[in-house]
Amino acid sequence: MTERLWRILVESFPKILLPGLKMTLPLTVIAFAIAMVIATVVALIQFAHIRVLTQICRFYIWVIRGTPLLVQLFVVFYGLPNVGVRLDAFVAAVIVFSINEGAYAAETIRGALESVPAGQTEAGYCVGMSYTQIMWRIVLPQAMRTAFPSLSNGLIAMVKDTSLAANITVMEMFMATQRINARYYEPLALYLEVALIYLLFSTVLTYLQGIGERKLDSYGGRHARHA
Repeated sequence: MTERLWRILVESFPKILLPGLKMTLPLTVIAFAIAMVIATVVALIQFAHIRVLTQICRFYIWVIRGTPLLVQLFVVFYGLPNVGVRLDAFVAAVIVFSINEGAYAAETIRGALESVPAGQTEAGYCVGMSYTQIMWRIVLPQAMRTAFPSLSNGLIAMVKDTSLAANITVMEMFMATQRINARYYEPLALYLEVALIYLLFSTVLTYLQGIGERKLDSYGGRHARHA
């Protein structure tokens, strides 16, 4: 590695990392939090078999999972202005990532809800609990423990997918790298550098996922012994 290339990498590291801390991570956290709300509501509607609402939810999942995330970003950011709806790039990215991840996570949570034994619901009715109480106190907590690994993987994937937001002018890590590369033209080194930063973020989240899974397993084991 030449002295010039080493100097470029050292100087560019904070210039890439800072947008990651100020834009990539906030975008991921906000969008994922909203996605979890969407996913939980959609999954509960399907689990309750509310006919009309279930059909609407299935249509939403079908459309979102059947179209590319990048196309969805372009439709919202570049397409909606044609009908008078103009959104800030960050807001547009949050909306699209939330809706996109919500569709995938809804199926994960729905599957987890259906994996909870029916006897749990019957036991709740036997002690005088309402349907809502059974869902929020018995079924949903168990389902979320089952869904946790898949949902965590979705979060890690979203961190990497935020690089697509560069296509709608969101100044996140990948776009910052593109601008630096336009100045120095060292694509191999610079894109490897940003890849390593994404890998660093993903590694931290994977570590936290492992901690969360161990805590949930421990909680589940204690709950089973007391049952």
